[in-house]
Parts: sequence; structure tokens; C-alpha cells
Amino acid sequence: MGRFAVSAVVLLVALFGVATPVAAASPGEARPTKHCEFIPTPDKPAAKPVRPPRPTALTRGTATAVLRTNYGTVVIELDRSNASCAVHNFTHLVRGLFYHHTQCFRLTNSARLGVLQCGDIYRVEEGGPGYRFADEVTGRETYPRGTVAMGNQGPGTNGSQFFIVHSHANITPAYSVLGRVVHGMDTLDRIVAAGIADGAQDGLPKHPVRIHWAITVPF
Repeated sequence: MGRFAVSAVVLLVALFGVATPVAAASPGEARPTKHCEFIPTPDKPAAKPVRPPRPTALTRGTATAVLRTNYGTVVIELDRSNASCAVHNFTHLVRGLFYHHTQCFRLTNSARLGVLQCGDIYRVEEGGPGYRFADEVTGRETYPRGTVAMGNQGPGTNGSQFFIVHSHANITPAYSVLGRVVHGMDTLDRIVAAGIADGAQDGLPKHPVRIHWAITVPF
């Protein structure tokens, strides 16, 4: 595990020059944490073998996530201070290979909304991790280009879905913000340029968008 983490750091710096800040605790210093409640959803079992994360999330510091797609690589800076439980869950799913070999199932490109949605394996609101957790929003959230946030089907239904804003999102501040894209917006632009099936403004990407693998650093 340690060797993998070092290799991932080297990969990020070599390819993108991306630093990986770590909120290191001083000797004897307690790292601030938050309790998270991950509630099983028996009516929607896990689409892949995965257990809920431990119920304690760090509330300080950042981590870096890398998504390798068939269109290119997207590097995301995850900020624990915005949505501690959501970031904790996202890194847990990445490390559990939940997103490996999945497709981003929805592309929207309208006057009001421009996002790419990923993380639902079955693409019918049933392909989640088998549990849900609460929103972490203040009501003041905005979603500019490059924002990465949780997707949901209503209050308190977060699971594995997430979306990346490729242009803009004039939406209600009801989605927990995971972080922002720090490298790879050109990848999103290529996905958008390829279009949506049937020429619509919202639906399946015209050509499949596949996540080959995902990693987080620090691991």
C-alpha cells in the first residue's frame, strides 16, 4: 500500500506537476474529525461489493483524486473543509475500486446547466453503494466551472453519484461540494464537444465516457 501511494505521487508530479498537500498533525495534536452516518439502503443494494466507510471523517486538509478516462485524465483537489463526510466517502469508494471500469451516464449542456454526471453504475438511480448519507450544504454554495459535487435524488440521498461542472450550473445550493478540477478541464471540453445522444441537451453522451481507473493521494 505504501509503495502504491508513493508511485501515485510520482505519477502526479511527473505528468501534471500537481502537488499533494497533506494536513499532517503535529506530535500529540488531535486531528479534527466529524461523525458521519452511513445508512444502509436495503431497497437499493450495493452495485459492487463495498462496505460503508468508517463513521469518522477528517475535517481539515486536502487530497488529490485522479480519474483516468478514455477522453483523458481529470485531476481533482478534494477539500475536506467543505463536505467532510462526502470527501471521506468519495475517497473510500475510489480506494475500493467502485468507480473502476464504469461509465459517466449523463451529460447536460443547456442554458441553465452544464454538467457531466458519473458514479451510478446502472445509470438508472439504482447503481449506488448500498447506503446513503446526509447533505453537507450551507445554502450559500455556488457551482462554477470545474466544481465537483455530489449528485443525489433528494435530501439525504447521497451515495456514489457525483457531477463535474463543465461550463456553469444555475442550480439550488443543495449539493455537497467535494472540490474542484485542477487539471483536465480540456478533457471535459472534449467530452462536451462529442455531444449528447440524439442531439439533445440532456442525456447519455453520444460516445461512451468510461472511467478506466481512479486513485487518490494521499492513499
